[in-house]
Amino acid sequence: MRGRGVTADTAGLTGDETGRIREQRGWYFYDFACSVYSTSVVTVFLGPYLTSVAKAAADADGFVHPLGIPVRAGSVFAYSVSVSIVLAVLLMPLAGAAADRTGRKKPLLAVAAYVGAGATAGMFFLDGDRYVLGVVLLIVANASLSVSMALYNAYLPQIATPEERDAVSSRGWAFGYTSGAFVLVLNLILYTGHESFGVSESTAVRICLASAGVWWGAFTLVPLSRLRDRRVVRDAGKAGEGSVGTGWRQLMATLRDMRRHPLTLSFLLAYLIYNDGVQTVISQASIYGSEELGLDQTTLITAVLLVQILAVVGALGMGRLARTHGAKQTILASLAVWTAILGAGYFLPAGAPVWFFALAAAIGMVLGGSQALSRSLFSHLVPRGKEAEYFAAYEMSDRGLSWLGPLVFGLAYQVTGSYRDAILSLVVFFVIGFALLARVPVRRAVAEAGNPVPERI
Repeated sequence: MRGRGVTADTAGLTGDETGRIREQRGWYFYDFACSVYSTSVVTVFLGPYLTSVAKAAADADGFVHPLGIPVRAGSVFAYSVSVSIVLAVLLMPLAGAAADRTGRKKPLLAVAAYVGAGATAGMFFLDGDRYVLGVVLLIVANASLSVSMALYNAYLPQIATPEERDAVSSRGWAFGYTSGAFVLVLNLILYTGHESFGVSESTAVRICLASAGVWWGAFTLVPLSRLRDRRVVRDAGKAGEGSVGTGWRQLMATLRDMRRHPLTLSFLLAYLIYNDGVQTVISQASIYGSEELGLDQTTLITAVLLVQILAVVGALGMGRLARTHGAKQTILASLAVWTAILGAGYFLPAGAPVWFFALAAAIGMVLGGSQALSRSLFSHLVPRGKEAEYFAAYEMSDRGLSWLGPLVFGLAYQVTGSYRDAILSLVVFFVIGFALLARVPVRRAVAEAGNPVPERI
């Protein structure tokens, strides 16, 4: 029988410290579990495949008719993502309120994770003209991911001391990018060599989609075995706070509470803007590469893989920089790099994949770090006992309000007819985000939230 001995890296630590490290290690693995969905399913395989299934079901004019509504087959994926965002916006405040009221985030995390993983695994049955099945599974999986990430992020201020959070958050992102890259390599081996494996291209894609759900579900067992719930003790006069009402009512209550912490709200606004720019660059890069630069699908997928690999290095490297220069200054530096990336992207020559790979490498180096440090910085600004509620609002700014960037990109292309002008238009998000973040006095914001102020932040 295996005992619980003292390991080299926990020797000399107190019981509380050892327990905290154990929870942190378990926490990393949820990023490891669910990031495969974002990479293999959403970024690479599902969009083109669901579109092909919808086209197989379309009428002579190229329309499908869900619920009797005429929809172009090529728009099914985009509309499904939009619906999933609306559903997530309604569910995240509910989950956050329930978690903060009861102190039991883990059961809610388990439900969200396994509903999402189950829906993703079910994508194996997406074939022929079953586009409605694909739409339903995508909506359920995407909304479940958003809810689970809000709950997962809310653990950060509970499992890491203020001095640890930048490093812990960065390691979580690094774990996620590592799994995303590893599974994407396996998927590409199967997809490109499907004939040698004796399966059709369609079957290979369905295996890749379903395997992401199996991976998500399997590795979720690690954080569920190591994270622990903490009972919330509220004042008698506040016993009704955090009760679960409608999603929008709870969101409004959270935003009203944030008005008592205006500096926290100021950071969230800055994050909403610059992160919208980040998400739009990622979502539109493949369109820019294919339509403007004339690059083939293999080149684009290889670039995605390169981003995943280098994002691991970038997340860990920027985590180290934050120890010396503070999270705020490191994030500001990353926003300057993002601006330079867009400027360089504007001048990329067509038909030259090597330069596109160079741009992908630069994106990878700042992508994970800017997101990880934003998460850890926000964790310092959350009043104690309201972690899940505030991180639900944070996650909504990450996922639920990410429509403005694509709108600006689309309008810029519509007006100018140039994807180069469209990609350059996104600079405004990084410039405004930089200016807003630079104005936030983060040390005072941490103190006003009632949290201890780290030596460097």
